[in-house]
Amino acid sequence: MPEVTIHIGGRSFEVACQDGEEQFLQSAAKMLDDEAQALAAQIGRLPETRMLLMAGLLLADKTADYRDRLSTAEQEIKSLKSELDQKRHATAQPSEPVVERVEVIPPEVHEYLDDLARQLEDMAQAY
Repeated sequence: MPEVTIHIGGRSFEVACQDGEEQFLQSAAKMLDDEAQALAAQIGRLPETRMLLMAGLLLADKTADYRDRLSTAEQEIKSLKSELDQKRHATAQPSEPVVERVEVIPPEVHEYLDDLARQLEDMAQAY
């Protein structure tokens, strides 16, 4: 088991971890150190156990907030997916064809079609 030296609140600690987890341990220690540094800036020097306890509690509070926000986001995603599925289902239903009627055909169109029909009849008789 590798041992890693981490630094939290200006203090060094030797911590053992599983092979390959060194980077994760350093990352977690960095988060804890950030909280400890913020505490030290606000309160001043604290006993080691109190500093670690307070920093851990601050991280736990942030974690709980992120968990709540994640849960809310997951519920919203579920709701939006359901709404999307309903809309997809509604548009997948066959609909009746749309038939539009033109109530008034302009006289020029009638005249043009009549003229075209005469020309076609003349051509058909010529052959």
